[in-house]
Amino acid sequence: MATTAHASNVETNRTKAADLRVQLTGQTVQHFINGAHVDSLGGATFDTMSPADNAVLCQVAAGQAADIDRAAQAAKAAFPAWRDMPAKKRQQLLHRVADLIEANADEIALTEVIDTGQTIRFMTSAAARAAENFRFFADRIEGAQDGLSLPSPEHINYTLRQPIGPVGVITPWNTPFMLSTWKIAPALAAGCTVVHKPAEWSPLTAARLVEIMHEAGIPAGVVNTVHGIGEVAGKALTEHPDIKAIAFVGESATGSAIMQQGAATLKRVHFELGGKNPTVVFADADLERALDATIFMIYSLNGERCTSGSRLLVERSIHDEFVEKLAARVAKIKVGDPLDPATDIGPLIHPRHIEKVMRYVQVGQDEGATLATGGRRLNGDLANGNYFAATLFTNASRHMRIACEEVFGPFLTVIPFDSEAEALEIANEVRYGLAGYLWTNNVARAHRFAQALDVGMVWVNSQNVRHLPTPFGGMKASGIGRDGGDYSFDFYMETKNIAVALGDHRIPRMGV
Repeated sequence: MATTAHASNVETNRTKAADLRVQLTGQTVQHFINGAHVDSLGGATFDTMSPADNAVLCQVAAGQAADIDRAAQAAKAAFPAWRDMPAKKRQQLLHRVADLIEANADEIALTEVIDTGQTIRFMTSAAARAAENFRFFADRIEGAQDGLSLPSPEHINYTLRQPIGPVGVITPWNTPFMLSTWKIAPALAAGCTVVHKPAEWSPLTAARLVEIMHEAGIPAGVVNTVHGIGEVAGKALTEHPDIKAIAFVGESATGSAIMQQGAATLKRVHFELGGKNPTVVFADADLERALDATIFMIYSLNGERCTSGSRLLVERSIHDEFVEKLAARVAKIKVGDPLDPATDIGPLIHPRHIEKVMRYVQVGQDEGATLATGGRRLNGDLANGNYFAATLFTNASRHMRIACEEVFGPFLTVIPFDSEAEALEIANEVRYGLAGYLWTNNVARAHRFAQALDVGMVWVNSQNVRHLPTPFGGMKASGIGRDGGDYSFDFYMETKNIAVALGDHRIPRMGV
């Protein structure tokens, strides 16, 4: 019965996905500016492809500087009314967006699968998480402007927060729908207007998101989406004088370029960038749970996630046994049709990306690490897509490139260590500092080690479990600033101090 039900689910998903692809064929995804779908002023387009077979899904408008300008002008014009709209009204609108996201959950999940290669197993929760982002920040709108009372002997000082103005949001190609809401929802809750530039490799759900927001009643010009290539449309957005801040998720090198491009207009920036996150397993840990979490945190979402635990540090006394079990599990990970709920890993996002991941397989072998399993493209029925086997390198040393550089795929490197001090050195010596995962049942060590890790987030005896009020972000080359709770409002809002004299305090006199 379970097998029959599974086959039925797979067939249903394939039929719906095929219908969606037919609908997209021959279409051009337009920009959405000032409440309307529009083509690029210059008429340029680019193709978006399905990673499952690298066939063209449809064309997408390729934004230029002129398209970014009209979107920025729309956001600037819409800002005063959106800023001044009563908090309760904005709150209701954001909750309505969440309602419509949930109502369109199946369509969103299928679109994400065919456009990104992420598996339906994980994308079924994409809409739920996105709706949660809107609801969370909607519920915080009424307190977004709250500040502090700071009395002094002769004055009462109080602070408040005010929206910074039109902002630019540039989002990545991995799980783009959820990550777009993670940035746009707090910007809208803060009272900002938005120009959104989605990643060119996965633009489809971003196009649907802006439509949903306007179906919910978000006024024209408050959210504008301009598609295009990062070096053209993205650059124009980061340089535009009417855009007051840039929130960006992506590669560290791109973050550096955005800082340079925004310097002339003194842009405020918020970056969530790359990671080479350590999972550190001590001998006293619950090893079965550590094994489950290790596998999940590198091989789920195709390994294409900034918080993946791509470096595994294992205490030498348990190393061989732990790695033997790990290799056996990794070899059984199912790579294949992303529309099959039993599939663990779908196709990687783009031919250029799988080529990058494959280069690191050769790098690891050249450096002398052991390719324990994977490291190859899948052929046969999957040959036309970007399918890559779950990969595990063992017997690696800490300074190998595969132990230091971000691969951003289902690619795990194992490094043994002999002491807590050595583990900490290895964990901290890379240029990144986004997240860390620590497995130990020693309470003192757990706190000591977590506090000493040069990362923005640490999970102890856990995989990555997000709690929306907590700060999310990294150190070093992994980013600037924090998302989540009031940390998001600190970015999208200016803090103002107001001092009111309580009486006739002494004012120095000059020129008397």
